[in-house]
Amino acid sequence: MSDRPRGTRHIEHVMGTVFSFDLRDPLTPAIGRALAEAVRWLHRVDEVFSTYRPASAISRLARGETTVGECPAEVGEVLDLCARAERRTDGWFSPTAAGRLDPSGLVKGWAVERAARMLRAAGARNSCVNGGGDLQLSGEAAPGVPWRIGIADPRRPGRLLTTVTGRDLAVATSGSAERGHHITDPHTGRPARALLSVTVVGPSLTWADVHATAAFAKGGPIAGDDCQSLCVSPDGEVRVTSGWARCTA
Repeated sequence: MSDRPRGTRHIEHVMGTVFSFDLRDPLTPAIGRALAEAVRWLHRVDEVFSTYRPASAISRLARGETTVGECPAEVGEVLDLCARAERRTDGWFSPTAAGRLDPSGLVKGWAVERAARMLRAAGARNSCVNGGGDLQLSGEAAPGVPWRIGIADPRRPGRLLTTVTGRDLAVATSGSAERGHHITDPHTGRPARALLSVTVVGPSLTWADVHATAAFAKGGPIAGDDCQSLCVSPDGEVRVTSGWARCTA
């Protein structure tokens, strides 16, 4: 008999994408309540930060109809994080890269990371929270077994480029395969086209997400925040940061 817990899986459609929860610990009442709280949290984030909802706080702020002080407290927190991200990436991450306020490049990772913390605080120490392919992973997949995350090859649909392995890590990917050239170079205002995809691995999904967006905009890795990157260019060149090998061991 396997000593791996049965666990719990839950799927939620929010923020225009699919979020999934894969909990590898037995479902206790506390974890069940935390899962429900995490789902409510993601829906709240969508209500506050969706740029597709004209009445969202971030849309109203972008139109100048309200102030940061009048918005929910999360807006000020996210904009402070965006300012830090812009400084840390030498301006390659920007919440106004396309000429309009849009912190989406940070919000999803930040929201997923907080949802994962809610679960962990309730006793779900081994879990994967996946927001549209960006993951915050806690603990292990099974006792003594690390998480293994396949990284898609943007040049060959349906095939894997490599596999990330580890415990207590975050994995974020930015690319043009699914959404086209939606990331803008903040220095030129034009769509970034130097790369097909960037995958970033680190301890925090907030910052892995930021670094993936910034690296894609720059056309190469962004150093810092304990993150490691893998970049794939249109001509097939694969570039990695010096510590990437540790992510696949």
